[in-house]
Amino acid sequence: MKKTDRSVVRNQAYTKASFSVRERHNERKNESYYNSDIHPERQNLNVYFKKCEGSYAEQFEAMLAAGAINTRGLKTDAKVFNEFVFDVNSAYFERNGGYEFAKSFFEEAYRCAVKEIGGEQYVLSAVMHADERNKALSSELGSDIYHFHLHVIYIPVVDKEVLWSKRCKDPALVGKVKEVIKQVSHSKKWPRFKENGRWINSYSLLQDRFHEHMRNAGFTGFERGERGSTAEHLSVLEYKSQQEAKRAAALDTAIIGKEQVIADLDEQAAKKQKKVDRLSDEINVKAKAALTVAEIEAMGKPALLGGVNVAADDMKKLKTLAKKSLAAHESVSNMKHKLAAAENELCELKTQLDKEKKARPSVMEHLSIINKFMAALKRAPKRLLSVIEDIMRQPPERQEPERMSPERASPERKHRSGIEY
Repeated sequence: MKKTDRSVVRNQAYTKASFSVRERHNERKNESYYNSDIHPERQNLNVYFKKCEGSYAEQFEAMLAAGAINTRGLKTDAKVFNEFVFDVNSAYFERNGGYEFAKSFFEEAYRCAVKEIGGEQYVLSAVMHADERNKALSSELGSDIYHFHLHVIYIPVVDKEVLWSKRCKDPALVGKVKEVIKQVSHSKKWPRFKENGRWINSYSLLQDRFHEHMRNAGFTGFERGERGSTAEHLSVLEYKSQQEAKRAAALDTAIIGKEQVIADLDEQAAKKQKKVDRLSDEINVKAKAALTVAEIEAMGKPALLGGVNVAADDMKKLKTLAKKSLAAHESVSNMKHKLAAAENELCELKTQLDKEKKARPSVMEHLSIINKFMAALKRAPKRLLSVIEDIMRQPPERQEPERMSPERASPERKHRSGIEY
């Protein structure tokens, strides 16, 4: 069954502490990645619709200093920047022209993002990634397929009216608008609202607006993302983990299929073995039915003038045995051909069976790793993400050479080291 192509917009809020993490990932500044599907040799294919001047943090502080944004009244741990991730199934781009089509698609998606954000001046960075391989689709199609998607880092800004306070010297101004500032506020930019008795984040409506924007621009052939679903707001790690969970389910189904294939092959091999055994028995029976040399030599008596005198009964028996012998010889020959063919089929079946049985442990091992990762993610998602990001931030561990224990050290080494035992 063909998979439905579906557009997705994810909107994630972050504190200042996450500037460097998001920058290293989006701008490809990491030396290594926990996502093994990122191919550094393809980074030149990533497309920037807006490149950050300096670092994310530096650009943010520069905007503050210039008065373009305001953080008055925010707590130190407030969410001060957001990230849009625009996405559609990789197969959608593969069917419609690949890389070039993806560039034009996400260029239009960026226009939609700017409209949602309220202006390009609040965008820190916008980059289309073209260097992440789609593992599942690549395996399915037998060639490298890449997952095109767009990251947009921006500052959530709303117009905030600042009123004159009671301390104003002119009583007539108290309570009136003193100034309008560009307030940084995720909660006010994306307020919650109630619909049918259920609280919904306003950015869930992005699914509708993005889908409508792209269709109006001439991009069709995909459905809108599910409104209000959690899929649209997941972090990168959570999103990829969900994809791995789907792959795990597919692997589970594959294992069941492999086990059924193995069972079927076992049954076929058993039937072939029975056929081989039956043919062998028939050959033995046919061989025993053939005329033996001893029987032929025992028939007839030498004549006085040469030749052999054969009694009428013996002659009749001889003729019958000769006919049976010829028929048996032909039957044995046919049986041997059938036996050879059956043995070849049995050998092929056993080879295929061994191959299927050897493939099963690797699938089970892969599934076991995925299940452990998903259990860890469910148990402590923030701690797991923190550990993974910390590992990626640090230089790789050096592998220390194995040190020989004192008990295993040779007398000569003990003497050279100056250690007595």
